[in-house]
Amino acid sequence: MTSPAHLYRAYLLARKGKRRKPAVLRFTLNLERELSQLHHELREQRYQPGRYHLFTLYERKPRQIAAAPFRDRVVHHAVMSLIEPAIDGTFIDHSYACRKGKGTHVGVAQYQRWAQIYPFVLQMDIQRYFPSIPRECLKEKLRRYIKDSKLLWLLDLIIDNSPEDARSPVGCGIPIGNLTSQFFANLYLNEFDHAVKQQLKAPAYGRYVDDMVILNNDKAWLHDAQRWCAGQLQQEGLTLHPNKCHIVPVRCGIDYLGYRVLPNYRLLRNDNGHRFARKLRRMAQAYADHRLDFADINPSVQSWCGHARHASTQGLLTELFAGMVLRRGGRPDRQPR
Repeated sequence: MTSPAHLYRAYLLARKGKRRKPAVLRFTLNLERELSQLHHELREQRYQPGRYHLFTLYERKPRQIAAAPFRDRVVHHAVMSLIEPAIDGTFIDHSYACRKGKGTHVGVAQYQRWAQIYPFVLQMDIQRYFPSIPRECLKEKLRRYIKDSKLLWLLDLIIDNSPEDARSPVGCGIPIGNLTSQFFANLYLNEFDHAVKQQLKAPAYGRYVDDMVILNNDKAWLHDAQRWCAGQLQQEGLTLHPNKCHIVPVRCGIDYLGYRVLPNYRLLRNDNGHRFARKLRRMAQAYADHRLDFADINPSVQSWCGHARHASTQGLLTELFAGMVLRRGGRPDRQPR
């Protein structure tokens, strides 16, 4: 993990899509020195993570995001390239978040296949999942898979450097925004996932981070399943969200992974379209003010359109982009497509 070649590969992953960011440019300007310094710090166990940049992201609800310094993100990628292959194979097939070959679209498609078989769905969400994860319990779970002492030292260091949240119990919480945190969130509920399949014997269960669905023919069975899940999660220091757990007929549709999902079709959630329309206007204004280039705008637009095209959204896409022309100094530029 500490070899310069391994760190260079991690640097390439960390800078992907962010080459123009000032922190990335500064690191790249002194790349050989930066990687050499990281190499020696990690090898001699002198490495110390930097301070997080904290900000609040408002998407449906406020979330505190903790952005690690770029050199720490290089380390996160180096760590992940080792632990992910060793642990990912133990996850259930229907755990969809931040895994190769998985993701939201696979999760939604599988839910729709189940919804054509089972008439009822239990949808569950964990209250403040990332801020509630007990860090010592997380470290204990990692030790069931990782035996290398130096790697465990580094994992402990990353976990213990998590910024404190005034609303969380002492010793709880991992930062939303870290690559490692996304993986830790999958790992923390791995044993719960297997228990749902093997002990509860749920015939149809899927999870994306803390957004869970269980489908069944029997509505009463789902009520019992919800109580069972609440008890299991309580043992992990977690609580189901009191306002985000529902049992409904699948024909009514559910909000799931960015879509309004029914057995045979899906729609983009209204708030998703409205939020992107506001973002598009902000980017167009920033382009007009020379604060953004087309190369900055295009990836964001392409990413959202890729998400939207997995739903019945042609009318929405036409409405959003009709007459949308990026202008700079009064001259039109081609619009993102």
